[in-house]
Amino acid sequence: MSLTKLAQLRELIGSYGSCLVAYSGGVDSVFLACVAREVLGDKSLAVVADSPSLPRRELEEALSIAKTFQIPVRVVRTAEFENPNYIANPNNRCYFCKHELFEELAPIARAEGFAVIAYGENASDAGDYRPGALAAAEFQVRAPLKQVGLTKQEIRVLSASLGLPTADKPQMACLSSRIPYGEPVTEKKLAMIENAENFLRDLGFHDVRVRHHELQARVTSLNRYTVKPAGKDSAVQRFNDSTALARIEIGPSELKRLWENGLNERVAVALKRIGYAHVTLDLQGYRPGSLNQPISVVQRPPV
Repeated sequence: MSLTKLAQLRELIGSYGSCLVAYSGGVDSVFLACVAREVLGDKSLAVVADSPSLPRRELEEALSIAKTFQIPVRVVRTAEFENPNYIANPNNRCYFCKHELFEELAPIARAEGFAVIAYGENASDAGDYRPGALAAAEFQVRAPLKQVGLTKQEIRVLSASLGLPTADKPQMACLSSRIPYGEPVTEKKLAMIENAENFLRDLGFHDVRVRHHELQARVTSLNRYTVKPAGKDSAVQRFNDSTALARIEIGPSELKRLWENGLNERVAVALKRIGYAHVTLDLQGYRPGSLNQPISVVQRPPV
């Protein structure tokens, strides 16, 4: 079945004549760019969108893979961080990111004669919340993997058959996806997330997300305080300097390892040095798109 779909994909991409691929270095975009290169040769171009939401390691790996497999590649700097709608982090944040991406790619395609812009949405993405697909539709960007019905697992199998190093690569998403909707996206937060995830991956963890939450709890202190005017409540209160909480998601099969040889303490110390006031572990483990799940209010159980 997968080989039949691969043949269909090759035929579909061949019908484009030329193709510009939105390329991130992830499983889907590497596979798509590789097939486009195989079918269209120099009439294909992979373009990486660089911004603070792209981890440096991901950029380096994407360029390295392109070089190894002779995929024509280019890096463009996108400006979604200049868009207040993106910074505000609404639940359709991905729309503004993808809109900025395709707004950069469209002039390149026109100027250099690429007939089609394509990106790596696949058949498995249908079940997740993907506002970026709306931006793709507005710019008439094609999703050939989805069009021929290739699922994520099939893409991994075919990637392995083509010798692509991304065949078993963990599912990735931009760093901004680690921040809950409604909490502003800042470069400082993204740097903290990136450093924390790098530390965990350097320890050998495979499926990793560090979800970044800003707490607004009021705390008391004997060292620094504010006193309300006389005649009113004069409680000694202040806001903690660091209100960031790291909620670590690790693959369920890897959770046990975190408690071996004091690894949990090493992680806590490292993430606090990065700037987190609190370091927690999500007991459900890593779940793709967990911040897309409906938010429910946790109520105190009856006494």
